Amino acid sequence: MGAYQLTAFERTGEKLLDETFEAENENEAKRKGNAMLAEKGLLDKTHRCTTQAGKLILFHR
Repeated sequence: MGAYQLTAFERTGEKLLDETFEAENENEAKRKGNAMLAEKGLLDKTHRCTTQAGKLILFHR
């Protein structure tokens, strides 16, 4: 189980979401991240999800 950081931004740079969550692997983290973004209506906003080590696993601009 690892920790992942999900962040979403406005074009101005304002953070809309900054949450840490747990997932078994990167694929599960991508699914959970997308579900969290969809739930909050942020799929069309700039967002990223990274591992604890800083590896980018999900990005949308």
